[in-house]
Amino acid sequence: MAKQSELGSFLRARRAATSPDDVGLRSLGPRRVPGLRRDEVAQLAGVSVDYYTRLEQGRETHPSAQVLDALAHVLGMSPEERRHTYSLAQLAWTPPLPSARAPMDASLVGLMNTWPDAACFVLDPVLDILEMNPLARRLFTPFRSTENLVAMVFLDPAGPRFYTDWQRAASSCVANLHATADVHVGASRREELIRTLRAGSDAFAQLWSAHDVKPKTHDSKELFHPAVGAITVQFDALEVSAMPGHQLVVYRAEPASVSGRRLRALAEADPASLSAASSSWTSDRAVSTPSTDPASSRVVLGAAGEQ
Repeated sequence: MAKQSELGSFLRARRAATSPDDVGLRSLGPRRVPGLRRDEVAQLAGVSVDYYTRLEQGRETHPSAQVLDALAHVLGMSPEERRHTYSLAQLAWTPPLPSARAPMDASLVGLMNTWPDAACFVLDPVLDILEMNPLARRLFTPFRSTENLVAMVFLDPAGPRFYTDWQRAASSCVANLHATADVHVGASRREELIRTLRAGSDAFAQLWSAHDVKPKTHDSKELFHPAVGAITVQFDALEVSAMPGHQLVVYRAEPASVSGRRLRALAEADPASLSAASSSWTSDRAVSTPSTDPASSRVVLGAAGEQ
């Protein structure tokens, strides 16, 4: 079935499932069709009856995003149904986000906390970190601030040391930020962030101007924590369906591997020891890419003999 026919069938099904009461219309006696009539949908959506009829019949092939949004509103579509409508109309879907940060889903936080051997955190479209589980907080102890992942990479003294392949991490971060350029985050948060990053990092300004757009959902990362040494993690970035435009990021390693044991050492380490091991990094004033092996400043916790 052609996409246009599928769109028409979907609109008819949603129209039949929407009652006059759902949209504030008075129902005057029995109706010959279930749900709303075509003329009622057209009037409420601000389109002509002829245009809407052609949509349902598959004869209108290029509805605009504005028309689809209006129909979705009239027909009470869920975010998933709106996305499906865009797909049937062969339009790119841009998830709408509230102007303020959405409250964290309690079940998501609970899920993150059931993975003690994985570092998990939630990112919004500008890579602000909204939530971390205990291991993620310990993993990121070398950083002065964990408000925004891009700022951690480019503006924090720990960034070039924490990410062993800093150039790769930096390029990936900027490409991911470019990929969310069309996602609404409210106010001027994106502009404010970009302005701060460009002013504070020539490296960011150069990468940003390259306009590389390449979001990553799965890869490996080489990290270095001053308390336990080098850690190789696999990371997955998973879309959070309850929070459009947000991602759950998971850093994990095989439990029996050296990296897995070092993550476990971080999870079990005394917080004061982690702070002490990270103090030399957080006391630095300037950010520069590392020119020497950062292992010279390592203080190993629970990883004796593991190089």
